[in-house]
Amino acid sequence: MSIQKPSIPKGTRDFGPAVVARRNYIFGIIRRTFEKFGFAPLETPTLENLSVLTGKYGEEGDQLLFKVLNSGDFLKDVVADDLAAGTKKVLPKIAEKGLRYDLTVPFARYVVMNRHQLTFPFKRYQIQPVWRADRPQRGRYREFYQCDADVVGTDSLLCEAEIVLMMTEVLNDLGLTDFTIKINHRRVLSAIYQALGGEGTEIDLFTAIDKLDKIGREGVEKELTGRGFSQDAIEKLFALLSVEGPFTEKLERLLAGFVTAGVPPENEQGYKGLQDLQRVVDLLQQSGYQDFAHLDFDVTLARGLSYYTGCIFEIKINNVNMGSVSGGGRYDNLTGAFGLPGVSGVGFSFGVDRLYDCLDELNLFPAATQTTTICLIANFDAEAESAALPVLRQLREAGIPSELYPDHKDKLKKQFQYADQKGIPFLLLQGSEERIQNKFKLKNMRTSAEQLLPLDEVLTALTQAQ
Repeated sequence: MSIQKPSIPKGTRDFGPAVVARRNYIFGIIRRTFEKFGFAPLETPTLENLSVLTGKYGEEGDQLLFKVLNSGDFLKDVVADDLAAGTKKVLPKIAEKGLRYDLTVPFARYVVMNRHQLTFPFKRYQIQPVWRADRPQRGRYREFYQCDADVVGTDSLLCEAEIVLMMTEVLNDLGLTDFTIKINHRRVLSAIYQALGGEGTEIDLFTAIDKLDKIGREGVEKELTGRGFSQDAIEKLFALLSVEGPFTEKLERLLAGFVTAGVPPENEQGYKGLQDLQRVVDLLQQSGYQDFAHLDFDVTLARGLSYYTGCIFEIKINNVNMGSVSGGGRYDNLTGAFGLPGVSGVGFSFGVDRLYDCLDELNLFPAATQTTTICLIANFDAEAESAALPVLRQLREAGIPSELYPDHKDKLKKQFQYADQKGIPFLLLQGSEERIQNKFKLKNMRTSAEQLLPLDEVLTALTQAQ
């Protein structure tokens, strides 16, 4: 058998123990916050039927779906006429399933399939990997984890306010203090579209605006021109998008801009979008929210996914060169695609991989996340090994993650190196002299400080150090 150089697909990664420990630190903070706000855990399959996934993310999203080939000799069912007819006729015969693109559409499918067993409003969180056939780059992977929280069965704007509260709590708990939570409303964007005279299509406009921070005004203008928007409409668009000031002032100025641009007063949907945003601010104030400096009404925020219908969110970490680390919004009829119309929902998702990169760049991971082991017991010889085993049991029973160095033939220097390389913070030693005194030498590997203590005090010291 020939020897192959091992490799993994582009856009995927292996995670060693230290990285997994750090990722679990992020997962833990997010999970605790979601559960604190009343969200229950849920999991859905890795594979979904393509009929579930396609048509929910817009044209660009559908192109990024990973399709899974049918098992067996599927090509025999594909005839020359099918090949000539193109992808729409061939695809169902060679691929009926796909890897999930996000967690929201599978969640909507789950709600419809289990609607008679659920209590509405239904609040769930989900922490699982998703896959996108995207071009790999920094902060963008083909396989990555999302942490979603959604509530369906209510159109109350209290849900939007609580999303802001959860976002803020998670970021603060992670030590990320320089961030902006951007919020907009799809109905506001729809009103802007009407102000442009109805050229092109709404989704063309939303898709182009969503790329503003990536390709700049010139790039957006070029894309809109190519999609049939006139130069006059484009100028009017950027006049509306350029409103500045604090949150409430932006709302007022955009309202005035709508009037100037000729958005008719009977366009209740467009004006309601501004009212919804103000209501979210009011609810946050009543909740005692203290972080309004981090909340921004961003008129240019569009969110490319086609199923959003109301408030939309995005988070930017300002002191790191990174794309958004979270996004979401309200969707009024996502379940309608599966036969249950009129069930409104709202949710958001954290991208753990991007959060990890931000914390890593800013050196915000606590030292305790480096390893799962708190204490290593040194192993001098066979006699020391036998004496250490009951001690190891007591450490573990006290809830202190511990291990005994397995080979007493290795020199103490090598055992020290082992603890140092694994980031184990404490080393416990009991040589012949310490055994006579029935005490242990507890060495802090980070400060080099040493203490001679009886076992009960060792247990207390290590418990307090966790």
